[in-house]
Amino acid sequence: MKAVGYQRALAITEPEALLDIELPQPEATDRDVLVKVAAISVNPVDTKIRTRVAPSADEYKVLGWDAAGEVVAVGTEVSLFKPGDKVYYAGALNRRGSNAEYQLVDERLVALMPSNLSYPEAAALPLTAITAWELLFDRLELDRPSLKHPRPILLIIGAAGGVGSMLLQLARKLTSVCIIGTASRPASKAWVKALGAHYIIDHSQPLLPQLAELGIEEVSHVASLTHTDQHYPELVKLLAPQGKLALIDDPAAGLDIMPLKQKSISLHWEFMFTRSLFTTADMHMQHQLLTDLSRLIEQGQIKTTLQQNLGTINANNLRQAHALLESGKAIGKVVLEGF
Repeated sequence: MKAVGYQRALAITEPEALLDIELPQPEATDRDVLVKVAAISVNPVDTKIRTRVAPSADEYKVLGWDAAGEVVAVGTEVSLFKPGDKVYYAGALNRRGSNAEYQLVDERLVALMPSNLSYPEAAALPLTAITAWELLFDRLELDRPSLKHPRPILLIIGAAGGVGSMLLQLARKLTSVCIIGTASRPASKAWVKALGAHYIIDHSQPLLPQLAELGIEEVSHVASLTHTDQHYPELVKLLAPQGKLALIDDPAAGLDIMPLKQKSISLHWEFMFTRSLFTTADMHMQHQLLTDLSRLIEQGQIKTTLQQNLGTINANNLRQAHALLESGKAIGKVVLEGF
């Protein structure tokens, strides 16, 4: 089968950073479904793994954790799917990725894709939707009424990216929280506004004065999706006592949690691969989450965040996608389609 992989962790400007390769087609066993991949999307995790993780000698590492396609075979223990089903999913970090014609995925991570979306539109969704959903409801617990924060205000740092694009929609449609999104360019501000932010502030400028201009002295919840270390001192100041701070990025210098103590601010990490990495007892919740998302999309409440289709799934186009994400200028999601 065709695939795209690499043998050395290299900068994306290097020709061997991603290569067109041939691999044996895998076979479905146990709880795995074998999916013929129709479309994929690219996420920051792809670029991070590519630059940091080299495979064993004489092996190729295949990236990709977002896909939509057709089930062509199922393992003996599979009960949720059958050949012919159109599905979407974000796979497991410790297994071969979706940058290949065929991929094995545990059925507990897979759902039927929305019936009103194309493969590329569906492939843009799973990883960011799962991350956003878990951030909102598992980490920040914004589905639970709280006497501590009778008027919850959610600040999203980096709201125009892939996760932010889903977070905005889910927060606006499924909660009553006031949403403040950050964006710095006209195009990204327009995108954030269209997806549901009540207010927009510029993360390239100090945050506190901009909040003050809106008449907002503090926020109850922060979802920091990028550059957390840069904004951290201000986030501590603007969070209300007993507030919640959730993040998904990798602060270069680490975080000193002691400033959070006096306000009893809780710190939450969100990593959507946790359930699959540790085969947790609730691993099936990612299947349920994506199933619920399909229903919301079919009802017209949530829309795909696809913004760019870079064409066929091959090494050259994937190098372009990685370079775009590394530039920090991507809005929404970047997808590729077909082999």
